[in-house]
Amino acid sequence: MSKPSDPLHLEIHDVAFGGKGVARHDGKVYFVPFTVPGEKITARVLRQKKNFGEAELVAVETPSPDRVAPPCRYFGVCGGCSYQHIAYPRQLEIKAAQVEQTLRRVGRLENVPMRPIVGAPQPLAYRNRIRVHSEGGVTGFFVHDARVIVDIDKCELAVPEVNRALRRLRGRPVEDGDYSLRAPGGGPYFEQTNPEVAGLMVETIRAAVRGNGVLVDAYCGAGLFARALADRFEKVVGIEANPAAVESARRSAQPHESYIAGEVGAHLGEVLSLHEAARTTLLLDPPSEGLAARVCDLVLGGGPAEVIYVSCNPATLARDLAALGGGYELQSVTPLDMFPQTAEIEVIAHLVRRG
Repeated sequence: MSKPSDPLHLEIHDVAFGGKGVARHDGKVYFVPFTVPGEKITARVLRQKKNFGEAELVAVETPSPDRVAPPCRYFGVCGGCSYQHIAYPRQLEIKAAQVEQTLRRVGRLENVPMRPIVGAPQPLAYRNRIRVHSEGGVTGFFVHDARVIVDIDKCELAVPEVNRALRRLRGRPVEDGDYSLRAPGGGPYFEQTNPEVAGLMVETIRAAVRGNGVLVDAYCGAGLFARALADRFEKVVGIEANPAAVESARRSAQPHESYIAGEVGAHLGEVLSLHEAARTTLLLDPPSEGLAARVCDLVLGGGPAEVIYVSCNPATLARDLAALGGGYELQSVTPLDMFPQTAEIEVIAHLVRRG
């Protein structure tokens, strides 16, 4: 078995969710960041686990034709990006494959009705906000796999307004802590970080929903999806735990829209029970933790005709799809690249009630 200091000659055959290349050596799997499938590399073992090893890239012996020069000088040190060394079309292929593999492996889904991945119009300069850390006079992001800050004066993923805010922050003395920098507008609640892909997400959902009855938008935030779909439904009900987001949604609501401030698990059952299941569409956009078991039970018990599940975590999506599988059939899975250059991926799953 290779010791932590031994160099290895490996061939990368896949990229795991999270962005690390996958190789096999002497019957063991090794994970190596900043590699591309098809490459032959030299790596140094960092940690040996029972079933796998972790290694760092020493040299690329045979580069992939998909390897490109990273646009950011901090890439490889800063922990924000995983894929700047990979041509963007190949990034999309990798992410789509990761979604399908995760749904098959975690969700035990034999047939995954994948739709083509929706790419970002702007693979760089798309983020309307970033969160930086400051400690000991250093301001930036954490390095890969450690809570050590790398000094950053520009983020290639951020829009110009955010980078100007970063320069202003760096130009004055600041206390140690975290700082959220954002483009003008927005409120004290969650909003999509990539507005262009958020618009494509709305288009994808509009193309999937049947409409004409009741839309229940759970985890609705400030009403992004509810507002965009309101013209397709006779009634719209949003449920959101953040009071500020609910207040924002109410200010711009049309007469047939209403918004409830509270936890989804506390209100979803009653909302579904008040409307005819056969004419109800449920939209779920939970945090990365996915659905609580109670929420899955409420969905199965309420039986809305169709469910649109928007997920930022394929693993918890796979778990929840498995839980809903007894009552619902999976119609389509559409990945969207909300965060180019990073290991993150957004997914829209469309389910219809069985029978």
